[in-house]
Amino acid sequence: MLPIVFINLDKDVERRERLQAEFARLNLPGKRFSAVWWKELPPHEQDVLYSATLNQQQYYKPLVNGEKGCYASHLEAWRQLLASEAPAMVVLEDDVVLDDSFEAVIEALAESDKDWDMVKLMGRFGAEKIRSKKPLTPAHDLISYQRVPSMTAGYVVSRAGARKLLESRVPFGRPIDVDLRFWWENDLKILGVQPPAIRLDVTSEVSTIEGPRPPVGLRMRWRKVWMKWKLTWGNRKHLGRHD
Repeated sequence: MLPIVFINLDKDVERRERLQAEFARLNLPGKRFSAVWWKELPPHEQDVLYSATLNQQQYYKPLVNGEKGCYASHLEAWRQLLASEAPAMVVLEDDVVLDDSFEAVIEALAESDKDWDMVKLMGRFGAEKIRSKKPLTPAHDLISYQRVPSMTAGYVVSRAGARKLLESRVPFGRPIDVDLRFWWENDLKILGVQPPAIRLDVTSEVSTIEGPRPPVGLRMRWRKVWMKWKLTWGNRKHLGRHD
């Protein structure tokens, strides 16, 4: 079984207990990973991880502290994988429910001969945009995306994937879920599982990382349109790399 970690803020006790109960229900060894509280990081560490200049170039608005802390938490999880001898790691956020098939899916991914850097355990709500699929378990397919979804609630990352991400995403300027959608920038091979092996818990309806946001003006709206166009154009241009 691949190592399983879940990212959880110290203050989010209810979420922690819910997910620990899920692991106990399936008799799985999930390990808590203490999430980064951005304000507690020394300024010099913040400057290493997040670039306001890069944010201006890549994204349409500044990131709030919760988004920065969320990204920093995932970065630390990837470092933990590379510091271990594991071939890959399951990374979960703390607002998920595990499907009964979760263990079978993870074991199948660990044995899969398909080349991937990351496999998302959950994608879009509703119809997924699929390019191709291959049987993974008797009940699940391993899919390639027509358009990578933004969800980062749960995924499996390989050592190669963690290395690519750490080498190319420090510092970062976008939220992690958006950054992953620009997969061609670091040649990241992202696949998915269908049907999903996890789903969102009711606690996901209330964010614990959001903070005050600046008002959305006309300039910001245009920057968002520009970012979406870059995403669409880049995805279409480089889609063949997933074959």
